[in-house]
Amino acid sequence: NNTGVDCPQKKKKKHVINYCVTHFVCLFSCHKLQESLLSSNSGYSNYRGILNWCVVMLVLSNARLVLENLIKYGILVDPIQIISLFLKDPYSWPALCLIIVSNVFIMAALYIERKLSVVSCMLGVFWGVFSGCVSVGGVMALGVFTVLFLKLYSYRDVNKWCRESRRAKARTLSRPSVHKANGTAGYTHVNYPGNLTHRDIYYFIFVPTLCYELNFPRSPRIRKRFLLRRLLEMLFLMQLMIGLIQQWMVPTIQNSMKPFQDMDLSRIVERLLKLAVPNHFIWLIFFYWYFHSSMNFVAELMQFGDREFYRDWWNSETIPYFWSNWNIPVHKWCLRHFYKPMLVKGVNKFTAQLAVFFMSAFFHEYLVSVPLKMFRLWAFLGMMAQIPLAYFVGRFLRGNYGNAAVWMSLIIGQPIAVLMYFHDYYVLHYGNAAEGVAA
Repeated sequence: NNTGVDCPQKKKKKHVINYCVTHFVCLFSCHKLQESLLSSNSGYSNYRGILNWCVVMLVLSNARLVLENLIKYGILVDPIQIISLFLKDPYSWPALCLIIVSNVFIMAALYIERKLSVVSCMLGVFWGVFSGCVSVGGVMALGVFTVLFLKLYSYRDVNKWCRESRRAKARTLSRPSVHKANGTAGYTHVNYPGNLTHRDIYYFIFVPTLCYELNFPRSPRIRKRFLLRRLLEMLFLMQLMIGLIQQWMVPTIQNSMKPFQDMDLSRIVERLLKLAVPNHFIWLIFFYWYFHSSMNFVAELMQFGDREFYRDWWNSETIPYFWSNWNIPVHKWCLRHFYKPMLVKGVNKFTAQLAVFFMSAFFHEYLVSVPLKMFRLWAFLGMMAQIPLAYFVGRFLRGNYGNAAVWMSLIIGQPIAVLMYFHDYYVLHYGNAAEGVAA
């Protein structure tokens, strides 16, 4: 066709050619504007393969450590050892008389509150005269209720708030009972002073919380399968912790005494890092055993509804976030009965936070020094060291770096305290015998 006019067939042919050229270009065009997957701007978040790689590497690394431990020390795990210790030394059993005497403290708290409720009702007009007596009663209660200090202090505080509310003709401090799925109330709503009964105070003593309430949230029924799973976890994890301590930690700690005596810094650091891995594993197992398995077991048995015993502390990017989320019962008690009352009295937040850390450090040292029968302050100093560490992490580290710093403090800090206490205990009780321990 030489007329110069495109016929329909020619137009169709040109269209097909243009399409083929465009498609050909698209096939060879392999670039576009995009970020690398590991870049923070890529929006990519599926790191499951990397997590699996970490798990595989962790398993392989620990398998080598387990084999090395078995070759060097043999099998040291002895499930009968703990039982035999109790059988050989009857004084190591929990004293039955102390358990019985603890009921005296509980009954004293109950009857003191009953008397105070009667006095409050009859002599409310003259409260200004009797306020000093109630304060003295609270101080006396703190001196008597040593064994059940935290629970009975909370019990005393809440009942005191109820009396003050009633005197002010305000609404009684109580919470509505939790409703079942079908909308009917599962338990009777209790008002003050109807809560001052033996059943109420003993229920509070046994439930896994430190903060008293007139009406606890209650679960509708006891789940037997849930209870059985938690019981099996408790038994298995307890034996696992004992086995890890016998097989892994004890030999490592014993072999750390010689470097400490020689002040061999490089060997001390090596032993510290070697101890950090089993110590951290045991701590993680203990956390799950205590805060998940044990507390859920008791809560299910008592039909206690509030199961928030911990939050996502493993995502902590600051030190305060970790301490306020890994042990919720203690955190709630400190917040409710120690921190907020100090703020009400005009204490600034920083001073109140320091006071909470100081109290926590005191109890950490108390729980370690009394069983070991020696006073060394390592746990106290370790807790107080959290204050400058918290400032440093909060000031200079953010995000993943802050989270890594929190994990480092957990992994490294605890073995330091363990080694220091064991060294002092070993030297105190065995003297020069430590020099014969093999490196």
